[in-house]
Amino acid sequence: MRAAPTRNSEYPWDAFDPFDYLVHNYSRLRADDEEILALTQAWFAEHAGRPGAVNGAAAVKGSGAHGIDVGCGPNLYPGLAMLPLCRSVTLVDYSHSNIAWLRSHLAHCGEIWRPYWERISPQDCRGRFEQARGWLAERGRIQHGSVFDLPAQTWDLGTMFFVAESITADYAEFDRAVSRFLRALRPGAPFAAAFMEYSQGYEIAGVPFPAVGVGATELRDCLANRATEVCIHRIPTGAQPLRRGYSGMLLALGITT
Repeated sequence: MRAAPTRNSEYPWDAFDPFDYLVHNYSRLRADDEEILALTQAWFAEHAGRPGAVNGAAAVKGSGAHGIDVGCGPNLYPGLAMLPLCRSVTLVDYSHSNIAWLRSHLAHCGEIWRPYWERISPQDCRGRFEQARGWLAERGRIQHGSVFDLPAQTWDLGTMFFVAESITADYAEFDRAVSRFLRALRPGAPFAAAFMEYSQGYEIAGVPFPAVGVGATELRDCLANRATEVCIHRIPTGAQPLRRGYSGMLLALGITT
């Protein structure tokens, strides 16, 4: 009997269906994503307001920072959360199907993302959604690549949402993915990384993909000596879980060392 695949390279990432993933996960703003988005946006805004942080930029549109969202797939809300702080936002993904989706959608951010932007910019305090569309088209940079191959100390702030624990069943690879994400940021950079808690794997359009089961303890151990000011928020599944096979969501906020 053939053993089940465990490592990242054993999975068909170009078979990842971004349309199925988008509809299932983001066709409406869920309460858990809303909480993650609120915490992420507040963290970036707070850190950017500190003297010397993110090149000393205030939390206003068009600052000089360069952001990165790793493994973004068709999820644009982490990039949107960084947009008010950034001159550029690099969207990195390994799947060619996800890259194709990004190329066809980045120039015109769809209406599906309006509720997400309204959470980032309540009462248009950071610009209207129509303005955000223009900023994303202008500042968005699509890059095909792997989290394992990111250049070191290149970006000023970053996000990695539901990636490291969802691209492998091997804990060592999970740990390396987190390490390479943090290494890609300059020292002192704020980051936000989200994880499915104790995920057992998932399917996209009938194709199975892997997971590493991690909780707050494992995540804190993984971030030790790699980040400071680490705060891990747990978001419960609530009455309507996104899918089977996970126990909640985790959001890690911190500063790279």
